[in-house]
Parts: sequence; structure tokens; C-alpha cells
Amino acid sequence: MKLALMQPYIFPYLGYYQLAYESDVFVFYDDVTYIKGGYINRNNILVGNNPQRFTIPLVGASSNKKINEIYCSDNMKKIVKTVSQAYIKSPNYKKVMPLIESVLYQDNRNLSCVATSSILSVFDYLGIEINYNHSSKLNYMREGRAEEKIYSICGLYEANKYINTIGGMSLYNKKDFSENGVELSFIEKQPVKYSQGLKGENFVDNLSIIDALMWCSKTEVKELLNQSTRS
Repeated sequence: MKLALMQPYIFPYLGYYQLAYESDVFVFYDDVTYIKGGYINRNNILVGNNPQRFTIPLVGASSNKKINEIYCSDNMKKIVKTVSQAYIKSPNYKKVMPLIESVLYQDNRNLSCVATSSILSVFDYLGIEINYNHSSKLNYMREGRAEEKIYSICGLYEANKYINTIGGMSLYNKKDFSENGVELSFIEKQPVKYSQGLKGENFVDNLSIIDALMWCSKTEVKELLNQSTRS
């Protein structure tokens, strides 16, 4: 069984969805420290011909709190308006905009819940079922090194394979994982390209999944999920 573990992000980039799609079980790592200035509550969309950062406003965000202890603001009008204006001429606007609004305007304002919803709602839109859980609901070893926590979570699922994004290569060692009965591999998003409605402009990659959803059909987005390599 292949297990992947990652903090929940709000409408992250394609590579995040590729990781979840590749796994047999995906665990949202929501009981770890929130990193201010990170990408958990922010990403980029295409405005005009340029990437523009959007940030989901939070209430009482602090690096002393865990992700599942932080809440999103009720005021989402600005970000919804920004996304709407940026993609109103895209072919899938009428299908995707309601999805985005349902995530951002949901009653449960917990950051972990909103972020998780932004992942699961996209897979639901694509007709893809994901086996998932939250680390905060698991009885795993919460003390020790990062690798030891991963071994513990893998043990709960009897997962003998752990996949991580390519950025994890600088953090984890395949030999160490192997000695603990887990095969470690890394997934890397390959460069992708699709129509973004630009005229004579270069493709802008690594944006929020929102961009691909707005410009690509469901079939095309599913194809993008497979454009990754393992090492």
C-alpha cells in the first residue's frame, strides 16, 4: 500500500493533487505547526498575463498554533471577486466558480476543513475517489523525529510504500526508510502546458489548480494528473 502525507493547502498547485492521486491512502497532516508566510492559505492565479498571489484571510494565525487550531475569516468577498474577474471568460467558469465559492463560503471555518474541502471537492468534480484521513484523528507517535512520525502513520495502515513530493529528497533518506520496512519514493510534476487564453504569451506554470480547472476539460485535467515522474 502506498501512503502519502501532506499538510492541507487551499487550492494548491497541480503537483499536490498528483501526490494524492498517486497514493492508496492520503493523510492530511493537519496537527502540525502552521507556517506563517507559507502556501497553506495562499497561491497564485493568472490575472491578465501574469501570476498574482491570492491569500485566504485567517483569524488569529500564529506559528505557535497547529493548522487545525486556526480559522479562516468569514470575509471571502475580495478573493472570490478576484478569482471571478480573472476567469470570467474561461470556458469552465460557470462550472468551476460555484465549486470555489462552496469551499470558501462553507459554514465550517476551520483552516484544516476549508483546505481539505478544496482538495476533495476538486477530486469529486473530476469523478475521482480518494481514500483519505486526517493525522489529527490518528493514534500515531507524535513525539520524535519527522521520519519516526511517518513510520508510525505508515504502520497504522500497514503501508509498505511512502511517496513524497520531490522537495522531500533533501529531508528523507531511502536507506533509513528501508531499514524501517518502508520503501520511499518521490513524485515530481513534469512541465505541463494547456491553453490559458493568452495571445502570443508564454505559458505560466505552477499556478493554483484553479487555473487548470478553469481552462481544461475534466478529461484534460485527469491527463495532467498523470504527468509526473517517480524516483
